[in-house]
Amino acid sequence: MKIVLYQPQIPQNTGNIVRTCAVTGCDLILIKPLGFSITDRWLKRAGLDYWEGVNVQVLENLEELLSNTSDSLYFFSSHATTLYSDFKYEANAHLIFGAETHGLPQIVHENWRDRCGKIPMISGVRCLNLATSVGIVTYEAWRQQGFSIRS
Repeated sequence: MKIVLYQPQIPQNTGNIVRTCAVTGCDLILIKPLGFSITDRWLKRAGLDYWEGVNVQVLENLEELLSNTSDSLYFFSSHATTLYSDFKYEANAHLIFGAETHGLPQIVHENWRDRCGKIPMISGVRCLNLATSVGIVTYEAWRQQGFSIRS
């Protein structure tokens, strides 16, 4: 599976997500613009030495990913109506998460509404931390794959 972060803003979140990728065998795709430099010390510190085991790719825009993959796409947003746990994730899935400050672009909600999932939360609270959200969804998708490890 691949975890995709659309325009991530907080280096510590991305660093923590690298650790999730390392322990689950996921690749990481970052969609520009990034709110930090790849060499940011907070990014490196949060990811510790896990960077070495993770395939990280940086793309210029979301359209580059959407037009060049035939893999299953799943988007996550607090504005979705389907629960993340209702999806049947495929082994080649792209799990796509929006920016901490502005989420996913409107075109995602318009064109992939049936592929948008949410993590349930009590009302009146803004949202979960991005790294926490990625962990919740990634482990559900991995669980559905029988916690298989790529070779």
